[in-house]
Amino acid sequence: MSELWSTILEVASWTIIIYMLSANLIYLGMFLMAGPKIKREKKLNRLEQIEEMMVNKDTYPVSVLVPAYNEEAGVASTVQSLLSLHYPQFEIIVVNDGSTDATSEKLLEPFQMEPIELATRSYFKTGKLVKAYQSKLHPNLFLLEKENGGKADALNAGINFSHYPYFAAIDGDSVLEQDALLKTIKPIIDSGGRVTATGGTVRIANGCKIGSDGAIKQVKLPKRPLEIMQIIEYFRSFLIGRLGFSRINILLIISGAFGVFEKSRVIKVGGYNPATVGEDMELIVRIHRSIKEEKSDQRIEYIQDPVCWTEAPSTIQSLRAQRIRWQRGLAETIWMHRKMLFNPKYKGIGMFSMPYFLFIELLSAVFEILGYAVIISGFLFSLVDTEIVVVMLLVMILYGSLLSSLAVLLEEWTYHKYPESKSIVVLFCYALTETFWYRIVMNFWRVQGLVGAVTKKSVWGNMERQGVFSKEEGT
Repeated sequence: MSELWSTILEVASWTIIIYMLSANLIYLGMFLMAGPKIKREKKLNRLEQIEEMMVNKDTYPVSVLVPAYNEEAGVASTVQSLLSLHYPQFEIIVVNDGSTDATSEKLLEPFQMEPIELATRSYFKTGKLVKAYQSKLHPNLFLLEKENGGKADALNAGINFSHYPYFAAIDGDSVLEQDALLKTIKPIIDSGGRVTATGGTVRIANGCKIGSDGAIKQVKLPKRPLEIMQIIEYFRSFLIGRLGFSRINILLIISGAFGVFEKSRVIKVGGYNPATVGEDMELIVRIHRSIKEEKSDQRIEYIQDPVCWTEAPSTIQSLRAQRIRWQRGLAETIWMHRKMLFNPKYKGIGMFSMPYFLFIELLSAVFEILGYAVIISGFLFSLVDTEIVVVMLLVMILYGSLLSSLAVLLEEWTYHKYPESKSIVVLFCYALTETFWYRIVMNFWRVQGLVGAVTKKSVWGNMERQGVFSKEEGT
């Protein structure tokens, strides 16, 4: 019996090792695909390109939608930063989704909001709209108050109210760089409308110095290890993952923190889905599905420029709730669109991108936790050969820490957003530790999210806002 058990463990061990090596090769492949574009973009004069767009008659007007639920800590600074955007024509629509705090009050008096008549289109059925306001100081700023229905419902209400052919969706705790809209709309204009949605790189603002106008004055690292690790995680996700997928038009995620969309395409596919907690990814998958079924040549693109800064969870409780929610949203999206999996009708989306998100993003936590069990069994109980345990440990370090370290170096090579050399050294050292603590915790939470998706059991918890966007000094 012990021999049979030993054989089972050995087979399981090699399965996990092969899985992780394969995942590493996929990441390396995406990095190689992203590299040439990053190198090419470094040589371009981006400032000269976007300055021309300020006076270009083909620069489409954009509606900026800001769904807000209990965002009193940062919503005013977010709006202030949006008002300072360099863009020829845009409107800002804040949708207060039944907040129980002073979200509306933070906007009404400072921006001199006055009640206006509610006149919206009915592209989507949403929760009841209660009031609408327009700023006396800034006529392009609007505030909608509605009954609580969730982020997807709030975005749909914003689309119903919006006046322009393109809209940008931004989180209520995010700050855009002043040229963010210009950078993000550029692929749409350059393609003559062939690009139907775009998203840019999101960076974490915790620790940064924020001006009274909501603009980033100084980029600095936060002090909490939990926040530093999330910065590294974002580097890896955006610079290695999304750019590689975008190059071959199989990108399945545009961050909910900031993305630009062609309104007619979103209306055609039915808007945001309130039935899932991963509404941002689910919408992108549905858009891809619509494009492929129509045999359209439209595409979805990601630009690598950092255009958006957002507040990351700073406590274990809020980070846990966020990651469980993300994992559940991923599982729900894959299940809703499971007919696309391995379906050649959907080309790269069905044959590579969807399987990648199933086996690498969704199930990798399960494989890694099984790997932890094998390593413990080998070291403590000698149930697995020491050689196999050592190989597995090395592969797990490669899969986690070394790839994250590469992402840190890639960020330094490309955008150099952290001017202090000390910051890069700190990030690099933290990246090397990822496998030994941060990734372990993340994997257990991701498994919880997967279980929650299967059992339909919600694990919620509101993110505790520290008001990072309302301070002149870094946190």
